[in-house]
Formats: sequence, structure tokens, C-alpha cells
Amino acid sequence: MTASRVLLLLAAVATVALPLGVQGQVYPDHPIRMIVPDAPGGSPDQLGRLVAQKLADALGQPVFVDNKPGAAGVLATDAGAKSAPDGYTLTMTTTAIYAILPYLNKNLAYDPVKDFIPISRLATASNVLVVNASLPVKSVADIVQLAKSKPGTLNYASAGVGSPAHLAGEMLNLLAGIKLVHIPYKGSAPALLDVIAGNAQMMITSPLSAGGHIKTGRVRAIATTGAERNPVLPDLPTIGETIPGYEISQSWGLAVPAGTPPAIVARLSEAIMKVMHDPDTVRRVQVTGLVPAGDTPEAFSAFMAKERERLSAVIAKSGIVMTE
Repeated sequence: MTASRVLLLLAAVATVALPLGVQGQVYPDHPIRMIVPDAPGGSPDQLGRLVAQKLADALGQPVFVDNKPGAAGVLATDAGAKSAPDGYTLTMTTTAIYAILPYLNKNLAYDPVKDFIPISRLATASNVLVVNASLPVKSVADIVQLAKSKPGTLNYASAGVGSPAHLAGEMLNLLAGIKLVHIPYKGSAPALLDVIAGNAQMMITSPLSAGGHIKTGRVRAIATTGAERNPVLPDLPTIGETIPGYEISQSWGLAVPAGTPPAIVARLSEAIMKVMHDPDTVRRVQVTGLVPAGDTPEAFSAFMAKERERLSAVIAKSGIVMTE
């Protein structure tokens, strides 16, 4: 074989190995959109912006956040499902999107499993129960006692019907035998602001959203929602320490529309895992109370399947319906 033919063969192999877009261009060659199912300032938005910044460095193209709050993630996920499968639209998927809403709303315009390819889980966290600073409670037991003495008068905010905060509140109602009234908002940030203002009395949200407000005393932290105490809030008990069997956490990940070329999926997976295992990213995520993940598409898919099985059982027992 001549030297020129060897060079041509090597060039052809190198070209095939490159991740290509739908028109054959090297991927990525222009900015990437990340759809985030929350309002600016909420925990998904804050995590999304951190990852977008790091991912832009890893891919060599800008990654911009497109906030689409409302309907507990339905609006954002629908937009992501309808986007072109070319790797230029990433959708942040959450516990609500892949493990709660499919069991509450049978009329979704998309299928969270069939219409997406999982790329990587970004982070997982136990949430924190916070109350308005003027509410006369300092423990989960206090909340239960107050709710039982004044049934139907205490309320809790959430990022929307079917959001993890909604399910967490209904789990509290179910296991504690109380009736907190649900007030849905279009995103976790406006919900938390209304708790601070006293328009809502409590909320279960991420430490990422509530941390600064807890430190300044604008809200009072009562307990966390995981099986174990949150390492960022080690002095707080878990709700399960007062109400046995209570446990719910939240996770965030990235997905692309079904039909995205495997080479692009592999390129994104590699870049996101690199980002989420970067020491600076790990440090910045951990200080917010989240646990960084950065796993493979296969591992993320298996994780989502287990969460769907677990949380669908909780939904069935609690009888939550999308009526608001």
C-alpha cells in the first residue's frame, strides 16, 4: 500500500470517529440550549447554570439556559421532546418529570421514557423542610401537633402539582395523619419567596435554594427528607426520625430527544461525566447540599427505573391527583 493510500485511509477512519451532527458537521459547531424546568433562581436553575458553564468549556461551544417553568416540568419536557434530535437541545429531567408526573397525568403529550435518551444524572439531594420565620414551630412534632389542632389551616408551597415538593408534602400528610393544604407555584423560587413573605407557611425544597435564606433567618429549617442526615445540615434531624418510614429525595439529570445519533450521545456523556467529576464542580455542588453524580446513560436509566417503581407506589397509596 502506497503512502498516499495509507494517509487517505487514516483520514477516513478519523472522520468516522468524530461525532457528527445531522448535516454531517463535526459536533458541536454552534451553541447548545439547556432547557431547565424551573424559574430563574430555583435549585434546578442554579445547578443548570453551573453545569452549563462547565459544559461549555468542555465542548468548546456556549451552553445557554432556557428557563421554562410551570406545570411541574411538563412545559419544559414537552419542548425538549419536540426539539430536533441533533444534540443541540438538552433537557434537564427531574424526579417529578420521570418518576412522578407519568403516574399523575395520563394525558402527557410526551413519553418521558420513549421520547428521550438519558445522558447522565447530575446530582441527588435530600431536601429540607423550611417554615416561615414567624410560624411557632421548631420541630416536625410541633408541625404535626399544630396541624392536628387546626386542621386545614396550615399550608405548604411547592414548585407545582406533581413536583417532588408536592409529593413530599402529601407523604407527610399520609404518614403523619394530618392535612396540610397544598399551594402550587410556577417554580421553586417564587414558592420559596412566598414562604419568606408569609403568604405560604412552609415548603420542602432543596438546600441549594433555601441555604442562604436559612443562614439569614428568613426561613427556619426544621428537618431534612432523606434516609440519613444531610451532611451540609448535620444538626437537622430527618423527618423520618419523627415519622418512621418517611423518606424522599430529589435528583436532576440531562437527556436528549430520542433519535439523537449515538456518536453525539457518547460525546455528551463523556463531557458531562468529565464535568461532574471535576474537583471544582464537585466542591461547588457539595457546598450546596447536593451530591454530584455524573454517571453513564445506562446507570442513569437504571436509577430512574428504580425511582419510578418506588414513587409510583407512594402515589397510589396517597391518592394524589392533578386537580389544581
